[in-house]
Amino acid sequence: MKYWLMKSEPDVYSIDHLMAAGKPAIWEGCRNYTVRNFFRDSMSNGDLAFFYHSNAQPSGIVGLMRIVGDAYPDPTQFDPSSEYFDEKSSLKNPRWLLRDVEFIQKFNRVITLNELREIEGLSEMLLLRKGQRLSVMPVEEQEWNLIMEIVQ
Repeated sequence: MKYWLMKSEPDVYSIDHLMAAGKPAIWEGCRNYTVRNFFRDSMSNGDLAFFYHSNAQPSGIVGLMRIVGDAYPDPTQFDPSSEYFDEKSSLKNPRWLLRDVEFIQKFNRVITLNELREIEGLSEMLLLRKGQRLSVMPVEEQEWNLIMEIVQ
């Protein structure tokens, strides 16, 4: 099993949206080749992910979700009315993939970015590196365990 951190702005899609869905939901709109490759090559059915609210007050980890199924083409890339439309993508050769995720748990509080920076053992976490802008990133098992100790 692998561990992930997946970011979303809460006014666009929050942990409450995922919780209310009551079923797996699509994690669409990722338009970065590194993220696409994570979805395709590294992420697996059953992997766990932190749900991270970005551009929030405060930004931070708000809960847990599980990856469900395999990667498949993101349908928004084919929809001209979608903000994620990609005219260079085709049904025969889709550029962008997505993953389905399911709600596991909403934390009682936000584990803030500032709090994460203070945890000994997380200094190398991708989220905390300067210039890191990926919306989906791997989390090392020991990093996962350190963060989970805080919420339990």
